Amino acid sequence: MEILRTPDDRFEGLPGFAFEPHYVEVPTGDGDGVLRVHHLDEGPRRGPVVLLLHGEPSWSFLYRTMVPPLVAAGLRCVAPDLVGFGRSDKPGSTGDYSYGRHVAWMHLALFGALDLREVTLVCQDWGGLIGLRLVAEHPDRFARVVAANTGLPTGRQRMTDAFLAWQRYAQEATDLPVGRIVAGGCRTPLAAEVVAAYDAPFPDPAYKAGARIFPALVPTAPDDPAAADNERAWEALARFERPFLTAFSDGDPITAGGDAPFRQRVPGAAGQPHATITGAGHFLQEDAGPALADVVARFVAGA
Repeated sequence: MEILRTPDDRFEGLPGFAFEPHYVEVPTGDGDGVLRVHHLDEGPRRGPVVLLLHGEPSWSFLYRTMVPPLVAAGLRCVAPDLVGFGRSDKPGSTGDYSYGRHVAWMHLALFGALDLREVTLVCQDWGGLIGLRLVAEHPDRFARVVAANTGLPTGRQRMTDAFLAWQRYAQEATDLPVGRIVAGGCRTPLAAEVVAAYDAPFPDPAYKAGARIFPALVPTAPDDPAAADNERAWEALARFERPFLTAFSDGDPITAGGDAPFRQRVPGAAGQPHATITGAGHFLQEDAGPALADVVARFVAGA
């Protein structure tokens, strides 16, 4: 496996992102190699852990406006960069990535290296596809869940036209303009330096194998390689009784309506103060980060 590492100087002077980097190493899964996985770790070491999982094609920069208010609420914020994104290492071939490998890499980083426990998961986009698998497979590690603009597809659900168009585009485009893609998924205009920060992890197209293949790894048919694992995850979530909150935005064509299955099927979702984040698109952390942080802090506090 060829592994690429984004030079550190690409991350200097990013707006609103003066956080210290932290790293752990995990096995590649194809032999003796290792991958360096980056994460933010802010707030009191003994505070309740809030795990912030990003999706495609963003990175932990997405949570920069949420971390300060969560830390002010006494919470420890851990925000990893998925393998292939942000400051984490980037396998150079699309064939190096699979849904199962992403779940395994995060399991090794979060529970093996960091030994996180009593976690509040906050997950959006692929952060949910990976994070909810971890909840299903290791429910004892989680105190509660906040699902925001995400899902856990098994190939049996009808995917939105917006997602199918995005899936085709990611495979057919000669290059992925990552910053512009994130900007296009927001309801509010992004400053040029913010768009550039989303481009920072990818000095050239060779670094984008993970970003390019991610949409194709979403199960869209029952015979998809990950479909059976996600079916089993839903069976486990149907027994998950710890608090489960949905906090979807009101302006995301990709995941619109995706909160309903969680509220209907997860026992822990019953009676929770489910939220709608107004004025926000797919990347609701960009459009309304402080509002989502307030929902999370209140949920952890039991308000």
